[in-house]
Amino acid sequence: MGDAITVEDLGNMSYRDAWRLQEEAVEKVAAGADETLFIVEHPAVVTLGRRDDSIKNLKTSPQKLERLGVEVVHSDRGGDITFHGPGQIVAYPIIRLANHGFMVSGYVHWLEAMVIAALAELGIQGQTDPEAVGVWVSDGEKLAKICAIGVRIRRGTSLHGLALNVSTDLAGFAHIVPCGLTDRGVTSIGKILGVKSPPLAEVKEILIRHLTTGLAASRRAETRSSPANDSSQ
Repeated sequence: MGDAITVEDLGNMSYRDAWRLQEEAVEKVAAGADETLFIVEHPAVVTLGRRDDSIKNLKTSPQKLERLGVEVVHSDRGGDITFHGPGQIVAYPIIRLANHGFMVSGYVHWLEAMVIAALAELGIQGQTDPEAVGVWVSDGEKLAKICAIGVRIRRGTSLHGLALNVSTDLAGFAHIVPCGLTDRGVTSIGKILGVKSPPLAEVKEILIRHLTTGLAASRRAETRSSPANDSSQ
């Protein structure tokens, strides 16, 4: 069984096309192929998670969004509603959870930890919130989300992942109630660091390094334990 991880930078690709590649990769990885980390930027798109009521957090009609060039996609990932757009690094790890000793919740927390470590290199203090998945930073007396996380596990293998706002136009989030949280804002590395913000390519390298070295450190030999159940977070 493959124990390496292949990194594929997909460049700018539609959400649906990247989703299709993930679906294909999940079947291969679940069957024993090398694990894969897809890195991508999406054109402007609003995605809704598997929660039945996530549509209520769409503030702009799909018809108007279409006129604005923003696609709306009903995804099968966990979580609520979010926005993707240029300047946002999206990472989709296609990995076998059992190979890394992860249960679903532990995998989500691991993703949060990798993003927090990457942000720390840039001088940004990220944090988690026990009441909401993702990575947050202090925004006055409130928290603002800098990285959204939503995953799906099938045949013990992950798809979907995280979206880190680097130089994202945050106006795109005005079309939604991000993650369904009315009292929270969104932010980006560019907004926090201003002119000191590094280029997206540099942030991408840092994030990839943390994800790949973190996966290598967590990888362990196959055990007789059952793979994670089909689930979402």
